[in-house]
Amino acid sequence: MKKEEQGLKRTIGLWGLSANIINTVVGAGIFVIPGIVAAGLGSASIFAYLFCGVLIILIMLCFAEVGSKITHPGGAYAYIEDTFGKFAGFIAAILFLIATISSDAAIANALIDIIGSFFSIFQIKLVKILFFMIIFSGLAFINIKGTKKGSQFVMMITFIKIIPLLVIVLIGFKDIEIMNLYWETIPPLKDLGETSLILFFAFVGAESGLSISGEVINPKSTIPRAIFLSVFGVLILYILIQTVAQGILGDALALYQENPLGELAKSIFGPVGLTLITIGAAVSMFGTLSSEIFGMPRVLFSAAKDKIIPIEILSSVHKKYVTPYVAIIVYSAFGFLFASFGGFKQLAIMSSAAILIIYLGVALAVIKLRRKEGTLSKRETFRIPGGYTVPMLSVVIILLFLSNLTKNEMITSAVFIGILSIIYVVIKKIKK
Repeated sequence: MKKEEQGLKRTIGLWGLSANIINTVVGAGIFVIPGIVAAGLGSASIFAYLFCGVLIILIMLCFAEVGSKITHPGGAYAYIEDTFGKFAGFIAAILFLIATISSDAAIANALIDIIGSFFSIFQIKLVKILFFMIIFSGLAFINIKGTKKGSQFVMMITFIKIIPLLVIVLIGFKDIEIMNLYWETIPPLKDLGETSLILFFAFVGAESGLSISGEVINPKSTIPRAIFLSVFGVLILYILIQTVAQGILGDALALYQENPLGELAKSIFGPVGLTLITIGAAVSMFGTLSSEIFGMPRVLFSAAKDKIIPIEILSSVHKKYVTPYVAIIVYSAFGFLFASFGGFKQLAIMSSAAILIIYLGVALAVIKLRRKEGTLSKRETFRIPGGYTVPMLSVVIILLFLSNLTKNEMITSAVFIGILSIIYVVIKKIKK
């Protein structure tokens, strides 16, 4: 199942794609999640990580299979559009873009808040807006200059943001008190489910990292390998961080839900530790933004190229740098506007639901592609072992996660998708 290369160069290798996925997944969440998980499950919090790890691996297996067959730009949007048609592609593209733009805006605000806690001038509204303009335009400029430069920048940021987390794990391991890790009973399924629902979103982001699949070297093997490498790496890192935090702080970890790793670093290194991890959190958030602006404009580009979004200029490729420069500029501009105006609480809720719906679409795509497969050799693409077991389990699990949304969240999501459906019909009529 191939499309034209759409004028983009394949310059991103295994480590570049893996770094992009890790950089997108390891964002602001891990700096606050340990305290929240400890409050829900105490010393048995490791169960939630293992539970979420299994869930995300199942879903990413679906991404790996579909990603090895559909290798042009767009990531999850492209998988759904190729498999289910233009209407499904339109819904997926818009949901994907809204989810990531609102998430980027929230991360940018969190970043400026951290900086503002050290330098009060960054608490002034005008300074915040100037900061947002600089950060979004700067990242846009780097990525317009070329995918290789963007990929190298992402790899550098990924390395820098992981360092303080690894330092805490390696140095803090010797200070663990084994008694703090003992658990007497397995947590109730209800508590495990509620805590895992919160924790799961610390694992979300790999789908955004795959949006650059149209520029990956040898995608049929590189994409599955990058997914496995990054997901297992993130899971191991998260488990180690939770173990060290629980082992050192014990029951007190649940009391530090705003900045648990800051308290952990302070306990290990003293006051300098708090500064170290705060800087690490800021770099982590900036790194996530860099990955998003590196990958997500490709969704906008691909949707315009496929005429799902009827704005032809968005599919323009820079003559010199061979990058989707208009899509990068437009995506970054929306990120700047969302961040500047703020107040995206409802968008953040819809973002969570949207990502789960996209995951559902990808899992269903595996099933449909398996049923119609015939033109592709099994040797040419990655195939999940076990028949339909993994995609079916993924569908069931995703539906269970969606069932945890509140009634108002479900209604809001349904109304929004209904509005998008009407817009799609109107666009089709206008085209005719």
